[in-house]
Amino acid sequence: MEPSPYHVWVSEIMLQQTRVEVVKGYFERFMASLPDVASLAVASEDLCLKLWEGLGYYSRVRNLRKAAGIILKEFQGDVPHDVSKLKRLPGIGEYTAAAIAAIAFHEKEVAVDGNLVRVYSRLFAKPLDPGSQKDRRLVAQGFADLMSIDPAIFNETLMDIGQLQCLPNGKPLCSTCPLRALCLAHERGEEQKYPLAKKKTKRKTEERTILILTKQDRVYLEKRPAKGLLSSLYQPMNLAGRWKEEDLRDYLEKKGYVLGSFENLGGAKHVFSHMEWHMTGWKIEVLASPKDALFVTRNEKETEYSVPSAFSAFLP
Repeated sequence: MEPSPYHVWVSEIMLQQTRVEVVKGYFERFMASLPDVASLAVASEDLCLKLWEGLGYYSRVRNLRKAAGIILKEFQGDVPHDVSKLKRLPGIGEYTAAAIAAIAFHEKEVAVDGNLVRVYSRLFAKPLDPGSQKDRRLVAQGFADLMSIDPAIFNETLMDIGQLQCLPNGKPLCSTCPLRALCLAHERGEEQKYPLAKKKTKRKTEERTILILTKQDRVYLEKRPAKGLLSSLYQPMNLAGRWKEEDLRDYLEKKGYVLGSFENLGGAKHVFSHMEWHMTGWKIEVLASPKDALFVTRNEKETEYSVPSAFSAFLP
């Protein structure tokens, strides 16, 4: 069955920075709730974030929602097939625009990501940089010149080879690769030379203290700021640095909480693309709280509030 442009678009956005096997369940759930552009355009941000919960990189779903509104208003709900129009939509860059145009509309475009750079680099024994836009354009033009079949099949075949055969870190499965007879790097036994190695950047680390405030059978949540890391998602109270019990008690009592027992939940680490959180958790019994403090039931947390996986060690 021919995939709809909407399906292709959403799946390509989900697959950014995320493995196929992880995406499958999320994609099915997303489509069951938001089956078309119109339903996505009018959906609340909280619903979109809840459907995305656990996938990470939440700006992707915010941009999906914004782009759906533009498509509904400017293109009568039809995803545009022109690459230049696609690239004007929030969250759609060179790769995603080419993928939608090729797979959904059979336009002669090549969707170049790191996988395709690796395939081309080894195929022609060229020392290309996966992060270089110049090299990506070279790969796009090179593969476009070789395209003699349906662009959808051509792109999906190259994507499969890059994901399943021409693996990174010098471990390609050359014996079963359909391009092995044409590959110069394989012929020379130099697969590990290509492409150029990525330059690793050191992540920043932050110490954080996570407070799991419980009141009867409810847990405290608060909404993060509308901009920045994990924006607009819900979280347990957390503080920069490593706090001691007596300091936490003093801090919370000054905010109007009446406290019961404290339990140290130990440590955990969460790795983002650009930083690491080194966390210490505390479970704190709350006997009374300020009127505006949000305490939710387990069911409400599961169905209504999107909590990032960064806190799953303390708030499963």
